[in-house]
Amino acid sequence: MKEQKPIRIGKFNIVDVIAVVLLLLVACYGAYRLLNRGDGMPAETISITYVVRVEEAAAEMYDACQAHLPSTLMAKGTLLDGKIESVEKTPFLVLGPDGEWYEDPDHVNLYFTCTANVIRDHALTTKIGEQEVRIGKTDYIMKSEYVEFQNGTVVSVEWDE
Repeated sequence: MKEQKPIRIGKFNIVDVIAVVLLLLVACYGAYRLLNRGDGMPAETISITYVVRVEEAAAEMYDACQAHLPSTLMAKGTLLDGKIESVEKTPFLVLGPDGEWYEDPDHVNLYFTCTANVIRDHALTTKIGEQEVRIGKTDYIMKSEYVEFQNGTVVSVEWDE
């Protein structure tokens, strides 16, 4: 019996041609996915206003925050389409040894009022950067160009329709 030689096309055999075609198909599919991420229409946005409470902040932080507001919100080093508009303070109360509540002179509660434009999706999940904004969320990171607080609590959200 005579041994069969593989079919050659130029310097390529049939296996090489199949491999090249598969690689081209994968590259074309990847390019298609990258270039067609949406339907070409700009995403619809809505405006929201929300308030974040930061408890037991050092009293001097209120004046420091006032000096830098309004301030653009940011996440992961990127500025977002939102601002910390204002900050208000309320006394931070501590329970005394006699069972009475007393104002702590060294700490205050800060209430940050923020506005942002967010993408309206089919399911209304309000995200600013990668953080969801929901009433009662207790691990909100309040971060801007000049201000950052951990473990804030979102106490109100208003969606402008």
